[in-house]
Formats: sequence, C-alpha cells, structure tokens
Amino acid sequence: MKNCKKHFLVTLIVLMLGQFLAPKAAHSQVIEVGGSVGLSYYMGDINPSKPFNQSQLGWGALVRYYNDTRWAFRLAYSNLQLNGSDKASGYRPERGLSFNDNVNDVALIAEFNFFDYFTGSKRHGLSPYLFGGISVLSFNPKADDGTALCNVLTDVDYDGTMPSDGDAKYSKVAVSIPFGVGVKYSLGKKLGIALEWRWDYAFTDWLDDCHAYYPTENNEYSDPTNFTGNSGETYIQRGNKYNNDWYGYLNFSLVYKFVLPGGTDCNARDKYKNY
Repeated sequence: MKNCKKHFLVTLIVLMLGQFLAPKAAHSQVIEVGGSVGLSYYMGDINPSKPFNQSQLGWGALVRYYNDTRWAFRLAYSNLQLNGSDKASGYRPERGLSFNDNVNDVALIAEFNFFDYFTGSKRHGLSPYLFGGISVLSFNPKADDGTALCNVLTDVDYDGTMPSDGDAKYSKVAVSIPFGVGVKYSLGKKLGIALEWRWDYAFTDWLDDCHAYYPTENNEYSDPTNFTGNSGETYIQRGNKYNNDWYGYLNFSLVYKFVLPGGTDCNARDKYKNY
C-alpha cells in the first residue's frame, strides 16, 4: 500500500510541474474560505496496516485560490488526534505500547481537477481531483496518563548509547508530504463542498514514540509489559527505525466563494456568471 501511495505522489508531482512550466494567460481570481471536519488516524510501528484503526475526530480551516477551472492552490490548517495501541491493532500485543497524539499541521497544497470546475457553475459544478503538497507539523506523543513521552526514557540513541533521563531525544516539529484524492460539488452560487481522503508521509518515526530498540533501563512507558525483563536480553528491537510514520484524514469540507477580478479580466463576474 505504501508503494502505491508513493507512485501516486510521483504522478501528481509530474502533473504539477507541467502546470508550473506551461505558459499562463490572465484569468479572474477566485478565493474560497472554509473549514473541514472528519476522521484522523495513524499508521506506523504500532499500527502498520490498518487504516482508520482507533480513528479520532479531526478538524481544520482552509483558504483556496483558483487561477483557472482545473488548478487550485490551498493553504490549510488541520488539528488531528492520533491514537495507537498494540492491543487495538493486534500487531505486537506482547509490547503493550500505546500513545495518543495531537498533531497541528499547516500545509500548502496544489489540486488538479479532472473536469472543469467552478463553484457556482450550472454546468461544471462536479469534479474529482488529485492533490499534493508539503506541510509542517508539530506533535507531542503522550501516554494514557498524560505523560509526554518525548521527555521520558523510552528508547536508545542511534549509536546505541543511552540518552539522559528527562532530556528530549527528538524534535517535535517535522515535515510531511500530504497527498490524496477527492471530489468537489457546487451547492450554489457561493457554496461548495468536498469529500477527500488525505494521506501524509511524515519525515519522522516519532509520532508514536516507538523507534529502534528497547532501552537497557526499563520503565513503565518504554516496556509496560516487562517484556525485556522476562527475556533477560538487551537491545531487542522495539520498532522499525527505517520506516517513518503516516497519518490520514478523511474529511468533509464546506467553503464560501469570493470572486476577485484580476489581470486583464475586468469582467470576471460576468464571465463566470453562468459558467
């Protein structure tokens, strides 16, 4: 599934580059402002293969800019709750790991409509679309009792040495690549809705605070089932440090349209009145 997502992203990037390199004429400018709500979920070392496992409520706000009827660009903020546990996913229940996380994500995204689309159009008010971009996110995984796991001894450093107890071992700010599919529908002259499924590939493996090996000094957060204590071994693999984490957001959005005449198109409102 991850390979399919990566191929999808490469295809979208090629389409975006073609749009940026193509010569452009002046068009009216359309701005849409709105919000989104939906289900957010995590996939990683604790849940590697089950989308929507322990999904939570997510919400967001967006500003979308149209330069024509095929391409749009949006700035979006998303507040996504992520949960994961070995018990719920059934992947490695002997570890007994769990976490909850609140991700704040700010993304710049390009959208490509398969058909001509314009909110308020009588003939072109429906289109599926692809999208992709880049985002910056902040996160802070916590245990069930609210303890911030980043500041607790839960793993070993890359070189196998122990980090100092209480020291933050990793950055709680990262970059991700958001991409996905959706469909837009015009409700009226000023209102539009969309249903989309967004995936984010995060350039961090710490959304779940699970990475590499068990620490040699056990605590209730790093080894809640005392798995390493029962085995008597050291440096047992606790997570896969070569696979970064993912998160998803299946959401419904509602937007309100503003038409702003721009370039040489002084009659933008009349031009798109019955488009």
